[in-house]
Amino acid sequence: MHECILLIEDEPALRTTLGDRLRAEKYVVETASDGNEGFDKASSYPFDLIIMDLMLPGRGGLDVCRDLRATGMATPIMILTVRNETVDKVVGLKLGADDYVTKPFEAAELLARVEVLLRRVPLHGGQGIYDFGSFRMDVRQSEVTRDGKPVYLTAREFQLLRYLVERSGSTIPRSELLRSVWGYTADTFTRTVDTHLFSLRKKLEENPKMPELFLTVSGVGYKFVGKDRK
Repeated sequence: MHECILLIEDEPALRTTLGDRLRAEKYVVETASDGNEGFDKASSYPFDLIIMDLMLPGRGGLDVCRDLRATGMATPIMILTVRNETVDKVVGLKLGADDYVTKPFEAAELLARVEVLLRRVPLHGGQGIYDFGSFRMDVRQSEVTRDGKPVYLTAREFQLLRYLVERSGSTIPRSELLRSVWGYTADTFTRTVDTHLFSLRKKLEENPKMPELFLTVSGVGYKFVGKDRK
């Protein structure tokens, strides 16, 4: 276990304590004390996970999250916050955050969540280019091509594809997809996830009736199992 984590935290005591705890678990840890420094480091060096405070000097955590996702970066992002308002979490998830941990937190809980996020390894991280089969997805350009020819996807289809591809091999519950891709609450009843998956299968599967890329996990959700050609 030598995954590299960027910790962006302006509170010195927490930055030191949490950094030491992560290093004790054999993670390689780099730190930043404000949003601008954190964004520069995240943009300049490859990390497996970014953990950052919501309230940061220079550039807030939500702004850092939004700006990193705008560059096409697929690295998982965990946000630490003393707030507990649902609106903050919804906004953060829409801007590309993968998880929220509310202060104060137990170290064991945070480490468990770190492990979960690190299992969601992108097919081909860093620059937002993903290859699977004859397809290529370019996050920066918001486009998908098949053998070099464009494949038309709606904006929501592309968001859903990206969410699944960046978590290749993991079963994603419908409730998580509704919350993270659509911004719906967990108890919302809708068939929109299934409808959009059906559309993606028609556009990307060789045989939509016998899918090989988008698998249904009965009673749970969906799993993307495409393979990177590189």
